[in-house]
Amino acid sequence: MNATSAASKPESYRMRMFSVRHARALKRIYALLECTLVQCEPLLRRIGYQRLDKPFARVESLTKGLLLDSRNCGQCIVGFTGLSCPMNCPKKMRNGPCGGVRDDGRCEVKPEMPCVWVLAWEGNQRLGEEQASMQVLQPPVDHRLPGKSAWLRELRIRVGDAGHAV
Repeated sequence: MNATSAASKPESYRMRMFSVRHARALKRIYALLECTLVQCEPLLRRIGYQRLDKPFARVESLTKGLLLDSRNCGQCIVGFTGLSCPMNCPKKMRNGPCGGVRDDGRCEVKPEMPCVWVLAWEGNQRLGEEQASMQVLQPPVDHRLPGKSAWLRELRIRVGDAGHAV
């Protein structure tokens, strides 16, 4: 039995599993969004990132909340974790499982829940990428960023804006 085969799952677990099953398609959609944001960056910069942060964060919360059961940490790494949000881990493990994963792929803290890292592995397998991106060490959570737009933050990093951190 794997982590995605439980008979009765809360709705949020179903969405997590949906995102993992459709990781490749969702990552392509995100790549298109990222391309669009890069093209619009000069306009977004003129409008002002601070002014745009709240509306972007709301849209992110709705879309990523629905599709990925995202926790809106402001520094999204689901592209590295097979479209499984690691912030759903009860222990907030950001760089891999805690070691308490049950034999059936469930969480040691919440046995009714599939381990987010088991789902991350399944999602990465579906991405079909040469190198397992989930093996990239992620920085610790910056607790100044929850509720802020991860999309705008990543855009600023990508275009080399030095003041992107918060």
